[in-house]
Amino acid sequence: MPALDVAGEFETIERLLRPLAHPEWARGLMDDVAVLPSRPGHDLVLTKDAMVEGVHFLPDDPLDTVARKLLRVNLSDLAAKGAEPFGYLLSCFWSERCGWPEREAFAAGLAEDQARFGVALMGGDTVRTPGPAGFSLTALGWVSAGGAVSRAGAQVGDLVFVTGAIGDGLLGLRAARANCRWTRCASPL
Repeated sequence: MPALDVAGEFETIERLLRPLAHPEWARGLMDDVAVLPSRPGHDLVLTKDAMVEGVHFLPDDPLDTVARKLLRVNLSDLAAKGAEPFGYLLSCFWSERCGWPEREAFAAGLAEDQARFGVALMGGDTVRTPGPAGFSLTALGWVSAGGAVSRAGAQVGDLVFVTGAIGDGLLGLRAARANCRWTRCASPL
Protein backbone atom coordinates (compact mmCIF):
# COMPACT_ATOMS: atom_id res chain seq x y z
CA MET A 1 0.00 0.00 0.00
CA PRO A 2 1.46 3.39 -0.96
CA ALA A 3 2.46 5.71 1.87
CA LEU A 4 0.51 8.96 2.04
CA ASP A 5 3.00 10.99 4.06
CA VAL A 6 6.04 10.84 1.80
CA ALA A 7 8.55 13.65 2.17
CA GLY A 8 10.67 14.98 -0.64
CA GLU A 9 14.36 14.20 -1.09
CA PHE A 10 15.62 17.45 0.45
CA GLU A 11 13.30 17.22 3.47
CA THR A 12 14.43 13.63 4.05
CA ILE A 13 18.07 14.72 3.89
CA GLU A 14 17.54 17.75 6.12
CA ARG A 15 15.42 16.13 8.82
CA LEU A 16 16.65 12.53 8.89
CA LEU A 17 20.07 12.15 7.29
CA ARG A 18 21.91 15.41 8.12
CA PRO A 19 21.85 14.59 11.87
CA LEU A 20 23.73 11.36 11.03
CA ALA A 21 26.41 13.13 8.97
CA HIS A 22 30.04 13.47 10.01
CA PRO A 23 30.39 17.01 11.40
CA GLU A 24 33.41 17.95 9.28
CA TRP A 25 34.03 15.64 6.32
CA ALA A 26 30.43 15.24 5.07
CA ARG A 27 30.04 18.99 4.45
CA GLY A 28 26.59 18.99 6.03
CA LEU A 29 25.31 16.83 3.14
CA MET A 30 25.00 20.08 1.19
CA ASP A 31 27.61 19.11 -1.39
CA ASP A 32 27.85 16.23 -3.83
CA VAL A 33 31.02 14.94 -2.17
CA ALA A 34 32.66 14.17 1.13
CA VAL A 35 36.24 15.35 1.58
CA LEU A 36 38.47 13.07 3.64
CA PRO A 37 41.89 14.07 4.87
CA SER A 38 44.64 11.52 4.35
CA ARG A 39 45.86 9.63 7.38
CA PRO A 40 49.64 9.12 7.31
CA GLY A 41 50.72 5.53 7.88
CA HIS A 42 47.29 4.08 7.06
CA ASP A 43 45.44 2.60 4.11
CA LEU A 44 41.79 3.41 3.40
CA VAL A 45 39.64 0.25 3.25
CA LEU A 46 36.28 0.40 1.46
CA THR A 47 33.48 -2.16 1.22
CA LYS A 48 29.98 -2.05 -0.27
CA ASP A 49 26.80 -4.09 0.14
CA ALA A 50 23.23 -3.63 -1.04
CA MET A 51 19.89 -4.93 0.19
CA VAL A 52 16.68 -5.17 -1.84
CA GLU A 53 13.17 -5.72 -0.49
CA GLY A 54 11.89 -9.18 -1.39
CA VAL A 55 15.46 -10.45 -1.90
CA HIS A 56 17.43 -9.56 1.25
CA PHE A 57 14.57 -8.61 3.55
CA LEU A 58 10.84 -9.25 3.62
CA PRO A 59 8.31 -6.58 2.59
CA ASP A 60 7.01 -6.17 6.14
CA ASP A 61 10.40 -6.13 7.91
CA PRO A 62 10.79 -3.01 10.08
CA LEU A 63 13.16 -0.60 8.37
CA ASP A 64 15.14 0.14 11.54
CA THR A 65 16.29 -3.48 11.58
CA VAL A 66 17.01 -3.37 7.83
CA ALA A 67 19.21 -0.28 8.38
CA ARG A 68 21.12 -1.92 11.23
CA LYS A 69 21.65 -5.09 9.20
CA LEU A 70 22.90 -3.05 6.22
CA LEU A 71 25.41 -1.16 8.36
CA ARG A 72 26.53 -4.26 10.25
CA VAL A 73 27.25 -6.43 7.20
CA ASN A 74 29.57 -3.68 5.96
CA LEU A 75 31.22 -3.16 9.34
CA SER A 76 31.77 -6.91 9.51
CA ASP A 77 33.66 -6.75 6.21
CA LEU A 78 35.89 -3.98 7.59
CA ALA A 79 36.53 -5.95 10.78
CA ALA A 80 37.54 -8.98 8.71
CA LYS A 81 40.28 -6.83 7.18
CA GLY A 82 41.43 -5.47 10.53
CA ALA A 83 40.17 -1.98 9.68
CA GLU A 84 38.86 0.59 12.13
CA PRO A 85 35.55 1.93 10.75
CA PHE A 86 34.88 5.66 10.70
CA GLY A 87 32.18 6.43 8.13
CA TYR A 88 29.90 5.36 5.33
CA LEU A 89 28.13 6.45 2.16
CA LEU A 90 24.45 5.57 1.81
CA SER A 91 21.98 5.30 -1.07
CA CYS A 92 18.28 4.85 -0.33
CA PHE A 93 15.77 3.74 -2.96
CA TRP A 94 12.45 4.50 -1.23
CA SER A 95 9.46 2.48 -2.48
CA GLU A 96 5.83 3.52 -2.21
CA ARG A 97 5.59 1.82 1.20
CA CYS A 98 8.34 4.07 2.61
CA GLY A 99 6.43 6.95 4.12
CA TRP A 100 7.80 9.33 6.71
CA PRO A 101 7.43 6.89 9.66
CA GLU A 102 9.34 4.19 7.76
CA ARG A 103 12.08 6.65 6.82
CA GLU A 104 12.31 7.82 10.43
CA ALA A 105 12.63 4.20 11.57
CA PHE A 106 15.42 3.60 9.03
CA ALA A 107 17.33 6.68 10.24
CA ALA A 108 16.78 5.69 13.88
CA GLY A 109 18.27 2.25 13.22
CA LEU A 110 21.32 3.86 11.63
CA ALA A 111 21.65 6.36 14.49
CA GLU A 112 21.56 3.57 17.08
CA ASP A 113 24.33 1.61 15.39
CA GLN A 114 26.37 4.71 14.53
CA ALA A 115 26.59 5.44 18.24
CA ARG A 116 27.38 1.82 19.05
CA PHE A 117 30.15 1.43 16.46
CA GLY A 118 31.58 4.97 16.23
CA VAL A 119 30.83 5.74 12.58
CA ALA A 120 29.17 8.66 10.81
CA LEU A 121 27.36 9.23 7.53
CA MET A 122 29.61 10.89 4.92
CA GLY A 123 27.15 11.35 2.03
CA GLY A 124 25.07 9.49 -0.51
CA ASP A 125 21.81 9.78 -2.38
CA THR A 126 18.07 9.23 -1.93
CA VAL A 127 15.53 8.54 -4.67
CA ARG A 128 11.97 7.28 -5.00
CA THR A 129 11.30 4.13 -6.96
CA PRO A 130 8.13 2.41 -8.21
CA GLY A 131 9.85 -0.91 -7.52
CA PRO A 132 10.83 -2.51 -4.26
CA ALA A 133 12.79 -0.55 -1.65
CA GLY A 134 16.54 -0.90 -1.79
CA PHE A 135 19.53 0.38 0.12
CA SER A 136 23.25 0.43 -0.63
CA LEU A 137 26.02 1.29 1.81
CA THR A 138 29.76 1.78 1.33
CA ALA A 139 31.73 1.58 4.59
CA LEU A 140 35.12 3.25 5.07
CA GLY A 141 37.81 2.24 7.52
CA TRP A 142 41.49 2.74 8.32
CA VAL A 143 44.09 0.02 8.68
CA SER A 144 47.83 0.36 9.26
CA ALA A 145 49.65 0.69 5.94
CA GLY A 146 50.01 -2.76 4.40
CA GLY A 147 48.11 -4.34 7.30
CA ALA A 148 44.78 -5.28 5.65
CA VAL A 149 44.11 -8.97 6.15
CA SER A 150 43.67 -10.80 2.84
CA ARG A 151 41.60 -13.87 2.09
CA ALA A 152 44.44 -15.00 -0.15
CA GLY A 153 46.66 -15.44 2.90
CA ALA A 154 44.59 -18.21 4.48
CA GLN A 155 46.41 -21.48 4.98
CA VAL A 156 45.60 -24.99 6.14
CA GLY A 157 45.65 -24.95 9.92
CA ASP A 158 44.40 -21.36 10.30
CA LEU A 159 41.56 -20.88 12.74
CA VAL A 160 38.22 -19.77 11.26
CA PHE A 161 35.54 -18.38 13.57
CA VAL A 162 31.84 -18.39 12.75
CA THR A 163 29.00 -16.98 14.81
CA GLY A 164 25.69 -18.83 14.80
CA ALA A 165 24.87 -21.99 12.92
CA ILE A 166 25.82 -21.96 9.25
CA GLY A 167 22.70 -21.98 7.08
CA ASP A 168 20.20 -20.89 9.75
CA GLY A 169 19.61 -17.53 8.05
CA LEU A 170 18.68 -19.19 4.78
CA LEU A 171 16.42 -21.68 6.54
CA GLY A 172 14.69 -18.86 8.41
CA LEU A 173 14.13 -16.91 5.20
CA ARG A 174 12.70 -19.98 3.47
CA ALA A 175 10.36 -20.61 6.40
CA ALA A 176 9.22 -16.98 6.45
CA ARG A 177 8.59 -16.98 2.70
CA ALA A 178 6.67 -20.26 2.85
CA ASN A 179 4.32 -18.85 5.49
CA CYS A 180 3.92 -15.28 4.23
CA ARG A 181 0.76 -13.88 2.67
CA TRP A 182 2.40 -12.41 -0.44
CA THR A 183 2.36 -14.50 -3.57
CA ARG A 184 5.77 -13.20 -4.61
CA CYS A 185 7.19 -14.71 -1.39
CA ALA A 186 5.71 -18.17 -1.89
CA SER A 187 8.31 -19.37 -4.42
CA PRO A 188 11.28 -21.28 -3.04
CA LEU A 189 14.73 -19.67 -3.13
